[in-house]
Amino acid sequence: MRILIYSINYFPELTGVGKYTGEMAEWLCKNGHDIRIITAPPYYPAWKVQKNYSSYKYTVDEINNIRIWRCPLYVPARPSGIKRIVHLLSFALSSFPVILYQAIWKPNLVFVVEPPLFCAPSALLLSKLTASKSILHIQDFEVDAAFDLGLLNNLHMRNLSVRIEKFLLKKFDWVSTISNKMLDRLMVKGVDVHKQYFLPNWVDTNKIFPQNGENSYYSELGIGLDKHVILYSGNMGNKQGLEIIIKAAKNLLDERDILFIMCGDGSVKEKLVNESIDLENIMWIPFQPIERLNDFFGLATIHLLPQSQEVADLVMPSKLTGMLASGRPIITTATDDTQVGSIVKDCGILVTPGDALQLSAAISKLARNAELCHRYGENARKYAISELDVNSILSKFDNDICELVKTRT
Repeated sequence: MRILIYSINYFPELTGVGKYTGEMAEWLCKNGHDIRIITAPPYYPAWKVQKNYSSYKYTVDEINNIRIWRCPLYVPARPSGIKRIVHLLSFALSSFPVILYQAIWKPNLVFVVEPPLFCAPSALLLSKLTASKSILHIQDFEVDAAFDLGLLNNLHMRNLSVRIEKFLLKKFDWVSTISNKMLDRLMVKGVDVHKQYFLPNWVDTNKIFPQNGENSYYSELGIGLDKHVILYSGNMGNKQGLEIIIKAAKNLLDERDILFIMCGDGSVKEKLVNESIDLENIMWIPFQPIERLNDFFGLATIHLLPQSQEVADLVMPSKLTGMLASGRPIITTATDDTQVGSIVKDCGILVTPGDALQLSAAISKLARNAELCHRYGENARKYAISELDVNSILSKFDNDICELVKTRT
């Protein structure tokens, strides 16, 4: 089958949408499909185009038997609400001629990833021109998130955006998303049940697994073996609500065996670093190489998964799958009626969003209770194996899209 994947984020981005889009493309290619990618130069989550890539040139490359078109992109150094719109729109416009060019190839399936929703019209046009099937895969409900987080606040703009979104959603053969709560939101947005598809993010449980032996990161980072590492790894943006970690670190300064490690990059990292400049119990490090990911996850005594309450069921944190597979307990700022809360409640501790004192107490409790940590970690590992295995999820998806393509419009 010829499958065109249209996504602003792709490999070699190591976190978020790019990670999963890249893994899916390579899995489908290895299983006999002809895959093409239309994407942008890698820039996320640092909001800076990676070395050896250009933000203003069209390029064509082939990696692991997959042809990749990269289109020009405006990348703001400090992404505000309006700048984010221009950023997403720039990709939708620059990629439009490349999308039309794919009509010559005649894909059987056009798979477009949101965000950005701006790409949906081009994907639908190509699907119409080539009589191919179309899927919109929603990683984030970007329209709702933008307004709920206050990045945009014009009521008329919101109403117009919601109407446009509903119109576009109904035009796709399928609309897929990554959690049950997000499927519920599709229903509210008027997407028929027979058009909804559940495609959760996954993890390779053979590559990410509990590590209980020696870990080279302790010596490399100069961490004493007596330390309990409280690990956050991922994007540092508005959706994560990371300020609560800085507050918790201040509250736990006197507990000398607790060390916070903040790994990653993003639009609010500089602000967070400045807020923690005098805290000796926080270490800041960049993203680690993908081939060392299991060792890095194994460094954690406890994983942290903060989330802003405003986007609790608009997004599903991509980092959660690896946390679960690593067999470590998780503390998340979520309530048990959210998707994240329903998963983590048996694998760690739920903390009221925004409550730094409660987060501090949860960290201290787990750091002092090895047996409880072990039990939560075992539950996390079991969940990853039973619900998030990459081969199980993508094998089912492969079979289902083959059936979709066979059906007539």
